[in-house]
Amino acid sequence: MAGRIRDEDVQAVRSALPIDAVVGDYVQLTNGGGGEYKGVCPFHDEKSASFYVNPAKGVFHCFGCQENGDTIAFLMKIEHFTFAEAVERMATQAGITLRYEEGGYSPRHQQGERTRLVEAHKVASAWYQEQLTSPEAEIGRRFLAERGFDEESARTFGVGYAPAGWEHLVRYLRGKGFTDKEILLGGLASQGQRGGLIDRFRGRLVWPIRDIAGEVVGFGARRLREDDNGPKYLNTPETPIYKKSHVLYGIDLAKKEIAKSGRAVVVEGYTDVMACHLAGVTSAVATCGTAFAEDHIKIIRRLLMDTSQYRGETVFTFDGDAAGQKAALRAFEDDQKFAAKTSIAVSPGGMDPCELRLAKGDDAVRELIDNPVPLFEFALGSAVAKHRVDTPEGRSAALEEAAPIVARIKDRSIQHEYAVRLAGMLGILDEPFVVRRVAQLARWDRERQQNPRANGRLRQPEPPQPVRPARPAFVLNPRDPAQFVERELLKLALQHPDLVAPAFDNYGEDEFPTPPYTAVRRAIGQAGGAAYGATLADFTAVVREACPDDRVRSLVTELTVEPVRSRRKVDAVYAGEFLVKLRMLAVDRRVDEVRAHLQRLGNRAAPEELHAVQTELWQLQQYGQSLRSGGAAAL
Repeated sequence: MAGRIRDEDVQAVRSALPIDAVVGDYVQLTNGGGGEYKGVCPFHDEKSASFYVNPAKGVFHCFGCQENGDTIAFLMKIEHFTFAEAVERMATQAGITLRYEEGGYSPRHQQGERTRLVEAHKVASAWYQEQLTSPEAEIGRRFLAERGFDEESARTFGVGYAPAGWEHLVRYLRGKGFTDKEILLGGLASQGQRGGLIDRFRGRLVWPIRDIAGEVVGFGARRLREDDNGPKYLNTPETPIYKKSHVLYGIDLAKKEIAKSGRAVVVEGYTDVMACHLAGVTSAVATCGTAFAEDHIKIIRRLLMDTSQYRGETVFTFDGDAAGQKAALRAFEDDQKFAAKTSIAVSPGGMDPCELRLAKGDDAVRELIDNPVPLFEFALGSAVAKHRVDTPEGRSAALEEAAPIVARIKDRSIQHEYAVRLAGMLGILDEPFVVRRVAQLARWDRERQQNPRANGRLRQPEPPQPVRPARPAFVLNPRDPAQFVERELLKLALQHPDLVAPAFDNYGEDEFPTPPYTAVRRAIGQAGGAAYGATLADFTAVVREACPDDRVRSLVTELTVEPVRSRRKVDAVYAGEFLVKLRMLAVDRRVDEVRAHLQRLGNRAAPEELHAVQTELWQLQQYGQSLRSGGAAAL
């Protein structure tokens, strides 16, 4: 059983490392006033900095999720350490030798599992670096030199070489006192066919992967020889100390610059990180054998202090080929998790930062990173480029692919600006049409988010299609002005059919575009219409019988008991106002459709077709004007 760390040593460790220094390895802290620091909480997602650190008292507290404690508690929570592992980590950083109650100074067999695995990786990393100077490693040194990295560069990033034998590292680690169980658990070796351990990395260049605090937790190894049948890059498997979705290569070197400059640069590979740092872009990091994902975003957000009050920047660099563009668009999907400005840097020749540095020098790398394209713009350009926008069909298809991209932009002002820009990219002169289409898609997205259980019933980002009334496709939103008009007129038809008849019965189902309301309008029609309802004492009962299912029936009941919103007497004048409002909405929608049709026709349309469309547009505009001036009398 492991010995208990002496209380006086625990206290010495607490005193040696200020809490703001420890927390600062994970969170960018700014002055919070009153001798405190604040930052984005690392334990929950938040939109404002509610995580506070008090160095004088040595404690932290989050007013959002209520997590709190001292330095040791912080490390236990964020690194999933045991108490002993947290103390051992701090003792190593502070240079303090721990004593255990059951004797001796820091006996290895009494250290925590994580501490032992980290120590094994530290020893392995130093050994790999030594091997890079061996004759066998000439192929590795040549690989680095061909990419512009000298011996000093290799030392800076800890690059090493794994010999081609089967158990060189295993024997070395055993000699340093590590057990086979520790070597295997840490992913440094694997089980051979005969049951013994064999080195995981053999005949490859090796990069140490460090966590944000600078401890080696894994490795990435690059194939060098043609007879190596393994993958091009081989990483450490998932272990108790290495989770590929929780680490970013180079984060230990980049974290201070990211926090200082407010910019993080995400590249694709280890050599790209090296090239960027050596070129002066010291905020570069890379994922380790996996796509950039949500956990990586959390790491970047904490360092950028990425909240609605602070606008940092994240620049992605990807190869210019199809795979690189796909990766860039995948990054766009995660972009909405940032408050920061997000951009993409793709060199004109499609070179990655390592290739660019080798071909054109350090200045070219810095210029690439300093002049990125906003990710929204890149995503739009990629979508539009797939279609022939010189044809009506191509413009329509491009709009339907690109509009959902713009709709996912959360910042409304930026969303509007890109909607206008999209209209220009497509050559659609009717900018309001594109803006309305984007706004419609954005509204649908919000409705899906507000009611996730209804996702299967909600419309997808495509032109409106008829919806079966049995499965209403919208989450009703009383704050939507258009939906409010539909709802109010249906309430009038159910509660006061005499006030809206016979005009109401001349309204088509398409004039009630919200699917649940479409279903109610259909049921009213099947029940005989408002004119028939005006002769009955209980029109609602007849309408309920005409409903196709319980959902529509329930909505009819709801509309029957919900008060009409009029602040004055509910009379024919009030009913007339809503009859006109609904008809105007329908006219405006049709005007938009005809204008878009006219725009798509262009100058190549046949004269008779062009004349027919222009005539319909003129008639609609005249009818709309008469409704505005004449009210219900013009219906």
